[in-house]
Amino acid sequence: MEKVDGGEQERKEKRRKAVIQIPSYDEVFSSAASVSSSSAADGCADPRPHNPPRPPPPPPPPNSFSEAFSFVKSSEFYAPPPRPVAESQASTSGSNSSNAPVHSRNAILVSHRQKGNPLLKHIRNVRWTFADIVCDYLLGQSSCALYLSLRYHLLHPDYLYFRIRELQKNFKLRVVLCHVDVEDVIKPLLEVTKTAMLHDCTLLCGWSLEECGRYLETIKVYENKPSDLIREQTDTDYLSRLTHALTTVRRVNKTDVVTLGSTFGSLSGIMDASMDELARCPGIGERKVKRLYDTFHEPFRRVSSRPAVVASETPTKEDNKDKNVEPPSDESEVRKEHTLNVKSALSAAFAKYAERVRKPDEKSSSPEKVEGSSSVTAAPK
Repeated sequence: MEKVDGGEQERKEKRRKAVIQIPSYDEVFSSAASVSSSSAADGCADPRPHNPPRPPPPPPPPNSFSEAFSFVKSSEFYAPPPRPVAESQASTSGSNSSNAPVHSRNAILVSHRQKGNPLLKHIRNVRWTFADIVCDYLLGQSSCALYLSLRYHLLHPDYLYFRIRELQKNFKLRVVLCHVDVEDVIKPLLEVTKTAMLHDCTLLCGWSLEECGRYLETIKVYENKPSDLIREQTDTDYLSRLTHALTTVRRVNKTDVVTLGSTFGSLSGIMDASMDELARCPGIGERKVKRLYDTFHEPFRRVSSRPAVVASETPTKEDNKDKNVEPPSDESEVRKEHTLNVKSALSAAFAKYAERVRKPDEKSSSPEKVEGSSSVTAAPK
């Protein structure tokens, strides 16, 4: 048994001698450092070490595009971008007057008097900046606005007059933005309206700060836009205008308008038609016929049919004398009111319009008539 164990140990030693052991980097580096230190102590230092130091770890990847291409700025092909024209002009040329400072055209200029006004928190869709200006809000080159609270107007009635006087006539559009923040608005609002009308100002009333801010934003946004954008887009052809007019009557749709237009030809023919003629049109029932006819023939004013109650008094001799005299009846007035319907009103309006059109022609022919009349009057003399 001892011989067998001795043989196994010899085999293991032979295997160990056959295996080549490779030292690690740290062992080599430590051994080289110890050798270099010992050689330096002996005075024979090797200028070239056998094991160079470990290279530094690679840098982490860049987090943004500017960091990834930051090396371009240090190259010879890089040139800084030119400065904007507006900034260069603003830096070189100073403002000629304090009332017209150089600011962004897309921003509302706010006076320093409005600092602390809660209205500024509700101007969100348009930029605004403080500036030294006469008005409260400069909304454009020729438009401005003055802010007034009715509560402040009750304490200082002459404030609005002096503020409008400071503006003079430097602006084409002068807006008085009135914040209605009191319950009894009749008297103060009447005073503000009179002051605005006498000084040729536009009055805008807002019942909340959000509404006032919305007014300022809208005026600024539509500063350089034409007035056609806020007008109603109406069609020019006759059928579209006829449809727009007749569909205002309840239960009358576009199909009925086409039927009535093809049957009667025009709006005047529809207005002159009787209920039987309207009922003959296909697709128009009794309710539509009645509504159409009543729309064109009902009076504007409704007269009550109840008789007036007169208090009885003791008769006198004078009253007995006046019994034979009949009081003026109001039947004629009632009839006149009944005749004031849509048809008569439109015919009267057309007659007035026709007279206005004929006036230029009459003026051109009037000198000849005057000469003829003067010759006729001069004959008897």
